[in-house]
Amino acid sequence: MTDVTHGVLHTLFHSDQGGHEQVVLCQDRASGLKAVIAIHSTALGPALGGTRFYPYANEEEAVADALNLARGMSYKNAMAGLDHGGGKAVIIGDPDRIKSEELLLAYGRFVASLGGRYVTACDVGTYVADMDVVARECRWTTGRSPENGGAGDSSVLTAFGVYQGMRASAQHLWGDPSLRGRKVGIAGVGKVGHHLVEHLRAEGAEVVITDVREEAVGRILAAHPDGVTAVADTATLIRVENLDIYAPCALGGALNDDTVPALTATVVCGAANNQLAHPGVEKDLADRGILYAPDYVVNAGGVIQVADELHGFDFDRCKAKAAKIYDTTLAIFARAKTDGIPPAAAADRIAEQRMAEARTAL
Repeated sequence: MTDVTHGVLHTLFHSDQGGHEQVVLCQDRASGLKAVIAIHSTALGPALGGTRFYPYANEEEAVADALNLARGMSYKNAMAGLDHGGGKAVIIGDPDRIKSEELLLAYGRFVASLGGRYVTACDVGTYVADMDVVARECRWTTGRSPENGGAGDSSVLTAFGVYQGMRASAQHLWGDPSLRGRKVGIAGVGKVGHHLVEHLRAEGAEVVITDVREEAVGRILAAHPDGVTAVADTATLIRVENLDIYAPCALGGALNDDTVPALTATVVCGAANNQLAHPGVEKDLADRGILYAPDYVVNAGGVIQVADELHGFDFDRCKAKAAKIYDTTLAIFARAKTDGIPPAAAADRIAEQRMAEARTAL
């Protein structure tokens, strides 16, 4: 069932994203499944991370994304205080064209073959209904529907955690966690972004949104005729005057050599994974006086939820854990100030320390 090509092997052995424990590739010709699972670390426990379904240009690009995302999950789970390492899966292809029950069942068998080293969940291109199908072949599946023993949509607590990260950023920078009267720009109002709008409007923040999907923008504007405006694209959003907070909530790489110099916001705090396009961007942000709340810290509400599902889901317990993202974010800012480093580096140090201590205890 597994098919590895020479080109992909070349990518794996020459990647600069090292440190991964295991990378597995799978091809099921009958269903059209082509997938990659990357396990970065199991020092804290079984690797936990979602399944991304995306039309990658080639296998090398898919492997690179899986490696990046898996590493990010190790750090995210460590900072969230979970007893899980980091892993990630990607399914190659356009989900609108090739996703099928047969393909998802084949994928479930693929995950099950790892014997619990990797626990999967939803991500870009996959949904609760998909995880219900995967779970028919694999017991190491979270993010399922309540009807099938799961917790349902994890984007609710992901948005809540990002909101707590924004409150912590406001407390650190302005001495008050309130977001009332602040102007917040959200790029991407899909799964997580639309819940984030709800939190911000409930507190009285002014919100500016953009999304590549006109229908997503239309739904938000219809629900919030006051206090929410839309702009054409992200390039326009990041240049909005008097923007206090910029929240990237779509795909990664939002903070790069082009966008950072153009930002008007003084805080970046969003739900997207891997927001820093390359090493050094975190220093560019700091040099401009922009406070960056590390993405994998503030967007951990979802993984907190799916991890809890493995032990019998309790929403109130999960929300209480997600609320601690506020304290964790403040601790990172304090560590960054003490060590004289950007917050992203401070978060990495804290996460790496927890993983190292876990390895020593083995």
